[in-house]
Amino acid sequence: MRNLRKLTLAGAATALLLGATACGTQANGTAAKGADAQVPAAAQSAAADPYGYGDGGASPAGTASGPLGVRTDATLGQVVTDSAGFTLYRFDKDTAKPASTSACAGDCAKTWPPVPATGTTAGAVPATAVASFKRADGAEQLTVAGWPVYRFAKDTAPGQTNGQGVGGTWFAVTPEGKKAGQAPAAALPSLSFVENKTLGKILRDGQGRTLYRFTKDTAWPMKSACEGACLDTWKPAQLVDGTKVEGIEPKRLVPYTRTDGSKQLTIDCWPLYWFTGDQNPGDTKGQGVGGTWFAVNPEGKPVR
Repeated sequence: MRNLRKLTLAGAATALLLGATACGTQANGTAAKGADAQVPAAAQSAAADPYGYGDGGASPAGTASGPLGVRTDATLGQVVTDSAGFTLYRFDKDTAKPASTSACAGDCAKTWPPVPATGTTAGAVPATAVASFKRADGAEQLTVAGWPVYRFAKDTAPGQTNGQGVGGTWFAVTPEGKKAGQAPAAALPSLSFVENKTLGKILRDGQGRTLYRFTKDTAWPMKSACEGACLDTWKPAQLVDGTKVEGIEPKRLVPYTRTDGSKQLTIDCWPLYWFTGDQNPGDTKGQGVGGTWFAVNPEGKPVR
């Protein structure tokens, strides 16, 4: 847009994008004609002790029902716990996709008791990450991001992590369903593009989440049509530091003031959002939802 090019960065190497917009007067009415066309988560020998049976002295451990907790361990970082504070684990031989399955039964399940879904609630873990599946014995087992979760019989007090790395296959589970204590991935830019095998290059935020446009929004005047219950599912993208973006001209990123006074990131004056249904970095489950939500290409347009 011609007017957008008139934007200047105050201290191009520093500031958060909090300046005035050149996207037209923000309004609660309909868009002006001529706006951009709307289209629609210490290893033992696996061979010697694959399940951590050790000397066989472990006694069965139950899991406290109630809300899940999240504890920050000094070594492992964030780990999920049961309501009594006992660490919960995931098993590499299980699967999370395309369906949750458990490879731990019989003697294994005595040392690693499956966490029952009945009576257990998400608590401090994102509700969208918590679900359950039916084991071979018919019991419902809790999952985090699709991964079945377990207690460890040799954890005899809250806060212990004796199961970490056992057999090279057991790890404390993070709130995102990942293995705790793993080396963190390289930090992403605050905003960048990534190549998606289906959609091509699409916009993502610093957490690797796909960003979307809503075709009911307008750019001139700049306005979001996602309010009320819509915001339970579609979260406004936060403002970013213009010096920490990659592959995008900072002047294309303008703040939008929402009706509640909060600030939302836009590209070329179009508000940006992330989708609560995307549970892992790179997910694009929001693509095409309702025929009105689409990922964003390098030109700032919806990907169709």
